[in-house]
Amino acid sequence: MVNINKIFFFSLIYFLCINHLNANKETDKKKLNVLFIIADDLNCDIGTYGDENVLTPNIDKLAKEGVLFGNAHVQYPLCGPSRASLMTGLYPDQTKSKELRLYLRQTVPDVVTIGQRFIEEKYNSVRVGKIYHYHNPRDIGTSGHDDHFTWDQTVNPYGRDKVEEYKLNKVKKDFDGATLSWLEAEGSDEEQTDGIGAMATIEYLDKFAKNKENFFLAFGLYRPHIPFVAPKKYFDMYDAEQMEVPDNGDEFLKSISKPAAKSLRARKEQINLDHRTRKIVKEAYYATTSFVDAQIGKVLDKLKETGLDKNTIVVFTSDHGYHLGEKGHWQKQTLYDRATKVPLIISGPGIKSNKKILNSPVELVDLYKTIMDLTGIDVPKFVQGYSLKESLVSDKEVVRKSAFSELRVYSEKELGQGYSIKTNRYRLIEWDYKNKIYHELYDHKYDSDENNNLASDESYIQIKDSLKIILKNRILEARKKPDGLGRQIQNAKPNFEPKRIFSSKKSRL
Repeated sequence: MVNINKIFFFSLIYFLCINHLNANKETDKKKLNVLFIIADDLNCDIGTYGDENVLTPNIDKLAKEGVLFGNAHVQYPLCGPSRASLMTGLYPDQTKSKELRLYLRQTVPDVVTIGQRFIEEKYNSVRVGKIYHYHNPRDIGTSGHDDHFTWDQTVNPYGRDKVEEYKLNKVKKDFDGATLSWLEAEGSDEEQTDGIGAMATIEYLDKFAKNKENFFLAFGLYRPHIPFVAPKKYFDMYDAEQMEVPDNGDEFLKSISKPAAKSLRARKEQINLDHRTRKIVKEAYYATTSFVDAQIGKVLDKLKETGLDKNTIVVFTSDHGYHLGEKGHWQKQTLYDRATKVPLIISGPGIKSNKKILNSPVELVDLYKTIMDLTGIDVPKFVQGYSLKESLVSDKEVVRKSAFSELRVYSEKELGQGYSIKTNRYRLIEWDYKNKIYHELYDHKYDSDENNNLASDESYIQIKDSLKIILKNRILEARKKPDGLGRQIQNAKPNFEPKRIFSSKKSRL
């Protein structure tokens, strides 16, 4: 005889389980997704940041739909250390990563990255392109120095820009990833590495729109990093002869310390370039920037086409800025605004539209807490920085009062250690070199290009002294080991780098 009570009991259990599963599905649908877009070596020469000569309609449109931060800074103006910092929410003195060719787990093996935290919450964590350090362009098509614990799916795009390196124009014969070089490419966007990356990102958006799964989707572009390569139509948007280029910066060097000057003159072949070459290089950088903007536009258009924009936070930034001849320097690795300042735009459900926070300083180390706060996910105890959520969803001001950056340089086999803070008005730089301390002070109210060092100006003594106290405290805080981080490994050695082999092949994809 059938036991009615047992039937009722198991029926009830089944009913409760089904309801629980359905409830979980409904909860998952309500979770916010994240589309994280990061360019490589992109400075703030962008339309929406006030440069009307640079054509970036898609980034400009994103800014109108979200919040633009006009005083955002990286913690280390070099690819590897900067990316390790923002993906862990730690300062470089805490990641112990201040070199290229380091894997994240060599220095902080127990850290939980942004992507890992999403995986723990049953999100798909996906990388397309460059998020951690890659030698660019050498490592295109490979995993570079990626952290595979951060992702459960990855794509390594490889385009004709990599195949056709032999066509590059360059300022020196022996090419490396820091050699000024450029090419007006033949063919379409979709044949370029970043064009292929955009298409792969679009495919993931289609997939997630259909399967309704939650995602942290990171699209990392390889441009406008050297070599400046884009299809010819993007070069046609600009006229090299119309490019304005600054002087060679030699006078400025007289007002700063030796390690600061070293940061500006590390690349000998790029000092005192002829006027024509400087114009061409700047045109190529802007053409590549417009190409990057177009790829971002395709991805954002797909986000809206699928309807995922209604449930997705978009974060757009760069790993550091880039000098275009200012102070006689090309590239990054300085403690000036051109190298530390980056675009940062955040948009999505509940976030204010067309809001610009121009002066309040923020850091990329703030992104970890901000993303987690926006998606309602608990933040690991070790994560540094501040959440920017309140300034994104309300009229509240940014909490932070200074943005903190650092850099090391080597001069005559001596280490120069530099730290800097940028407030809403001032930049203070401090270099420790051969047991002597040097300072630079710039007042952005009158000198936004940071050409007039006020460190010895008596009328700024009180300001400099107060900023020195703030900087000292910031350095001490950035050096503390955070609770819950786990192991920190000092003096990890960068991976061995074999001699670069150049291909002379002239094949097409």
